Amino acid sequence: MDIVQQHMLDSYRAAQHGEPPPPLPGRHDREVLRELRRRFHAWTAGQNRRDA
Repeated sequence: MDIVQQHMLDSYRAAQHGEPPPPLPGRHDREVLRELRRRFHAWTAGQNRRDA
């Protein structure tokens, strides 16, 4: 099952239970990558301070 089929199934299940549908696949990818990058840079900065 690919991601589109999974999203369709999740949307169907949400509709059956009266819940809001899940977000579209890939909708938050940029935000997640930015946050991971920010955390990585903060972590490496902390590592550099400990080594100095």
